[in-house]
Amino acid sequence: MAYEVRGVVARGKGLPVSVETIVVPDPGPGEAVVDVQACGVCHTDLHYREGGINDEFPFLLGHEAAGVVSAVGDGVTNVAVGDYVVLNWRAVCGECRACRKGQLQYCFNTHNAAQKMTLTDGTELSPALGIGAFAEKTLVHSGQCTKVDPAAPPTAAGLLGCGVMAGVGAAINTGGVQRGETVAVFGCGGVGDAAVAGAKLAGATTIIAVDIDDRKLEWAEQFGATHTVNSRETDPVEAIKALTGGFGVDVAIDAVGHPKVFEQAFYARDLAGRVVMVGVPTPGMEITLPAIEVFGRGGAVKSSWYGDCLPSRDFPMLVDLYLQGRFDLDAFVSETIGLDDVEQAFGKMHHGEVLRSVVVFDR
Repeated sequence: MAYEVRGVVARGKGLPVSVETIVVPDPGPGEAVVDVQACGVCHTDLHYREGGINDEFPFLLGHEAAGVVSAVGDGVTNVAVGDYVVLNWRAVCGECRACRKGQLQYCFNTHNAAQKMTLTDGTELSPALGIGAFAEKTLVHSGQCTKVDPAAPPTAAGLLGCGVMAGVGAAINTGGVQRGETVAVFGCGGVGDAAVAGAKLAGATTIIAVDIDDRKLEWAEQFGATHTVNSRETDPVEAIKALTGGFGVDVAIDAVGHPKVFEQAFYARDLAGRVVMVGVPTPGMEITLPAIEVFGRGGAVKSSWYGDCLPSRDFPMLVDLYLQGRFDLDAFVSETIGLDDVEQAFGKMHHGEVLRSVVVFDR
């Protein structure tokens, strides 16, 4: 029996989203239906609405979510009805060349549900990142469900599904921040502040937050930044060097995804340091750097895909740290809203007024 539920749909490029009735089919082999309890409003959803990902409209938006499994299809063994899960968009296949090398965090062929959710007239929907969680129920591949401790509220746990994991992973997994190292994070929205928190978890002693907005710099301090730099007023490269004995940081993280910011991060790192891009650039952007500088500075220049995370490993660990009081996920939640408020939340996010608006489903 199919389910009819309310969901947030983007029908065309740049058009305001609408709340519509969507049809969620019974799960087929390898699939699961999840009753969504909370879903964060992530910038990626706005990218979908603006046509910045692809043009496969209409989209069912939402992907940063937690909920309870309500039905499973044939052959599903990793989750069962009643399990509390965080949804992820890296359901590893176990068979691609990355998985065969033991690098599951880079899986090149992640699973999604085979069936499509639709509008009531039969129009197929493209779920954001294969999830589509701005809906009371959603259909996903069972591998997109990661069981976590149900003691963590969905408003907090769901954030691990995208932005927070991307930032924490950029620091710990991709950047490899070690105890005693120095770190600079460029861009202090949700992903950047998660990178600050990740650097703190890893034991960095100096964590420099860089942004053009003093309000965001104050947020970064709450997550563990030891110093802040307003790059609208101060040259961030020179400021970072001044805070690190003239050398630069061990790890510089670009959480903006803009060529100018990446260039600042590149020059703000020490010799043999690491620079990590986790902010998402637009397709037309280009980076130009002198080849002698790339060679002469050594170290590593990396991009971070989903924080190079393995959901089955990282989600439960971070939830445990949250429950121990060592990782404040609640601090990322600026407000809780209903489905009808998503369009307004996009505006707040675009203007930097919130870290995360979180849609909560009353049941």
